[in-house]
Amino acid sequence: MTAIADRLFGRARSAHGVLGFGGAPLGNFAAAMDDEQAGRTLRRAWAGGIRYFDTAPHYGLGLSERRIGAALRDRPRDEFVISTKAGRLLVPRDRPLAQDDDGFVVPGTLRRQWDFTVTGVERSLRESLGRLALDSVDILFAHDPDQAWAGAARQALASLARLRSAGLVSAIGIGTNATAGLEGVIRDGLVDVIMLANRYSLLDQEALGSVLEPAREHGVAVVAAGVFATGLLSTAHPRRDATYDYRPAPAGVLGRAGRMAEICADHGVPLPAAALAFPLLHPAVAAVAVGMRSPHEVDEDLRHLCTDVPAALWRDLVAGGFVPAGAVGL
Repeated sequence: MTAIADRLFGRARSAHGVLGFGGAPLGNFAAAMDDEQAGRTLRRAWAGGIRYFDTAPHYGLGLSERRIGAALRDRPRDEFVISTKAGRLLVPRDRPLAQDDDGFVVPGTLRRQWDFTVTGVERSLRESLGRLALDSVDILFAHDPDQAWAGAARQALASLARLRSAGLVSAIGIGTNATAGLEGVIRDGLVDVIMLANRYSLLDQEALGSVLEPAREHGVAVVAAGVFATGLLSTAHPRRDATYDYRPAPAGVLGRAGRMAEICADHGVPLPAAALAFPLLHPAVAAVAVGMRSPHEVDEDLRHLCTDVPAALWRDLVAGGFVPAGAVGL
């Protein structure tokens, strides 16, 4: 673990690495859950030793932040790490919708408004702290600036840097699904940490050369999210109706996942365990973050994290052309 990764995630680290609780499901992403289920899920995560929690205003129009805040309210602040995001302000809709129109099963009383200005990110953080019932967060990410406008990432990071200089957050970075532009902000020293979703997994190593290697070179921590490829790698035997990158999995990708599952089974390792372990092999990756929507999913993710993955499995995946040798230290 690099110095910055140890500073950010040291207290969340277990013997098998840092497993983060991804907060999108708590915002009712794709399917609703009630507060009771959300609370049970978060309590199980804490009991299992999870100490890193990631959320965002975007997730359920603030619902995820409120639920995480309620669960952590009575926990010792120096025992957990929390990150949230800025860039989408939540403002009232002139004409409320029955349901949010951006994938979350919540009433559409608010809309998201892009704002990466200093004033905007300060307001976003202030409102997030109110929902979280906290005085501070450890990491503040600029959320999906690539989806806003050209130059949004650098404007966002300049705004976030002012919050860091003022001592309002400990670390800043970008949370995104896209790799474009990340190498530049890493090399220019503008970020402490990158949260990268769906671009570094057993099925996609797009970020290896363009993000992870520059991050390693410059001491930037990486949080790998979406390591189950939005569903396809979450079961020992990939389901034909599984999603990949939020869409139905193409036949070729489904077949590739199936062949990897067979190699994993030959070594007595469930495919999800290999999917969790793979990103953590790279020295730049400080943590993996996984969405969890039930105590059962928490238990499964913790069990997979603790699974010993033999080097022979990685050698077989390299030999089969599924992952590059450099990604697994071979």
